[in-house]
Amino acid sequence: MMFEKIVIANRGEIALRILRACKELGIKTVAIHSQADADLLHVLLADESVCIGPAPATESYLNVPAIISAAEITDAMAIHPGYGFLAENAEFAERVESSGFVFIGPTPETIRLMGDKVSAIKAMQDSGVPCVPGSDGPLSDNDQENLAIAKRITYPIIIKAAGGGGGKGMRVVHGEATLLNNIGLARSEAKANFGNGTIYMEKFLDNPRHIEVQVLGDGKGNAIYLGERDCSMQRRHQKVVEEAPAPGITPEERRKIGECCVKACEKINYRGAGTFEFLYQDGNFYFIEMNTRIQVEHPVTELITGVDLIKEQIRIAAGLPLSYKQGDIQLRGHAIECRINAEDPKSFIPSPGTIQVFHAPGGPGIRIDTHIYGGYKVPPFYDSMIGKLIAFGDSRDIALRRMKNALDEIVVEGIKTNVPLHKEIMSDANFTKGGTNIHYLEKELLSKN
Repeated sequence: MMFEKIVIANRGEIALRILRACKELGIKTVAIHSQADADLLHVLLADESVCIGPAPATESYLNVPAIISAAEITDAMAIHPGYGFLAENAEFAERVESSGFVFIGPTPETIRLMGDKVSAIKAMQDSGVPCVPGSDGPLSDNDQENLAIAKRITYPIIIKAAGGGGGKGMRVVHGEATLLNNIGLARSEAKANFGNGTIYMEKFLDNPRHIEVQVLGDGKGNAIYLGERDCSMQRRHQKVVEEAPAPGITPEERRKIGECCVKACEKINYRGAGTFEFLYQDGNFYFIEMNTRIQVEHPVTELITGVDLIKEQIRIAAGLPLSYKQGDIQLRGHAIECRINAEDPKSFIPSPGTIQVFHAPGGPGIRIDTHIYGGYKVPPFYDSMIGKLIAFGDSRDIALRRMKNALDEIVVEGIKTNVPLHKEIMSDANFTKGGTNIHYLEKELLSKN
């Protein structure tokens, strides 16, 4: 049975995207918001809204009791976490379900399994998903043992936080002389940033691309994959541009890695939308992590498959079967997404403030997911992303040309944005060719500025 009312436990463009999907499904919406976000577009459009606390996220969007209370007082049936904030928090998912509501996402057990990178890698190895050669478990305090593991893997190696993300708790080591010191530093960083000092070791790939596979599972042992995305254009481990399908990936490679991901989903009874993230180098895929939520870059997959991933998330959480079989998923055309951030395009310092003028680009194949409007005040308290500009075409070349046109048309006055950076990326000869690695933006393009 479909839900009658859903709480949207997020803000910004993803909250508005969820609201629109709910409207299409005939579901009433409750927008929660901080005191700083009363004028967000989805708050103004929702059937009901509840202020859950002051501006700081720790007192509002991360305030679990306040979110649960908002669902209780509005008689909602389910809570959609979007991405970020509490989307991959197993304790939050448990609280939601123990309070009598449906968490629109995987089970708490799955979130916990895949949230710890050591246990996630073990689960993937058991399912036959290719993984980066590594320590096959957490590092101990035994120095000689850790030196032997690194020697077996062969240098360079990378030390990672088991509960980490966003590049924190990572250390690249090129030789034995600095290994033990870097293990200590990585352990300290992991403990400070994530409250978990568990670390592990992997082979460091020097020229990889970031390729990820989108999946949907019904939680009953059935799953499908919806092609792949290339998210290699990154700065400080944060994605800047994403596209689908990934340039240069053959249909056979796509089928092989997609089927591996489906097999893993079936084994863990995965429920909802999820993404398997891989490093891809020399024709080989290496699993790095799974995101147990909707991704920022989901629109590029929607455009090349015709599948509304948010609506599928909601349908699955309501206990309905998958709307598609694997044979129904046919990739058509090409899509590119640029993350539009309120920041200085050179220094990357956030640029909050009032948007005096906003003009959205248009034309064939152009989609913009954003919550901003003329007069909207971008607050300084949250992530700087203010929208996503997506271009679709029958070919990558057409999508690129349409994106260039859209970047020329978009107008955001009153604050700084990274639109100039995106124009530079879209005009770069190597990006235009396709297949740049994860280091390209920082080491090649930005180093010239």
